[in-house]
Amino acid sequence: MHLFGNSEFSMNNNASSNPYLSVADSAPIERSQFIRRTYMHLAGAILLFIGLEALLLNSPIAPAMMQALAGSPYSWLIVLGMFMGVSWLAQKWATSGASLTMQYAGLGLYVVAQAIIFIPLLYVAVNYSSPEVIPMAAITTLGLFLGLTGVVVLTRVDFSFLRSVLVIGGFVALGVIVASILFGFQLGILFSGLMVVFASVAILYTTSAVMRDYRTDQYVAASLSLFAAVALLFWYILRIFMGRR
Repeated sequence: MHLFGNSEFSMNNNASSNPYLSVADSAPIERSQFIRRTYMHLAGAILLFIGLEALLLNSPIAPAMMQALAGSPYSWLIVLGMFMGVSWLAQKWATSGASLTMQYAGLGLYVVAQAIIFIPLLYVAVNYSSPEVIPMAAITTLGLFLGLTGVVVLTRVDFSFLRSVLVIGGFVALGVIVASILFGFQLGILFSGLMVVFASVAILYTTSAVMRDYRTDQYVAASLSLFAAVALLFWYILRIFMGRR
């Protein structure tokens, strides 16, 4: 999974050449419009993700991908590296100074990348686990996301101080994941629990950035950042439910 949030660029959002203000400096009506558009696009990205997974899991792609990953212990490492490269490109398209068209291209590319990397986990969940684990994980993810969003909205705390935690924690987690692939040890429920905490911190940080630091024309890019954090949260919550089963 992509471990690093896609909202780091928000620190450089306010280039003087761009006529749009940051959300924090904009008028209340513009701020509310930006937030509404951001979460509408987030909902659209989630629906697109669900639709793509429904298609992919019922196509020959899913079993073919599972067979390819089973063929070599390094196959998953290659997939992870490709995913991180595509994620970087999607983030680049969606970040500061990008046109709205490029932001949409970045969001679409990122959703497709997430849908592909989720195939092995969802395939196992559908075919070898209890049928209720996916909806249970989805409901838990939604509830936790709404709760964390409420914390940011109600407290109005600036969570930008969490950026260093995310950067350091992301590198550590990535190192552990790569080591598990190379040396063949399993990442258990404890690791998944820690990653749920990491994803929750990413949601706090990104939501705070959405409320303060983005420009008002960057609602598509903001939704990409939120989608990245939600997808990471769903991945590890689903792993926990599958592990318990």
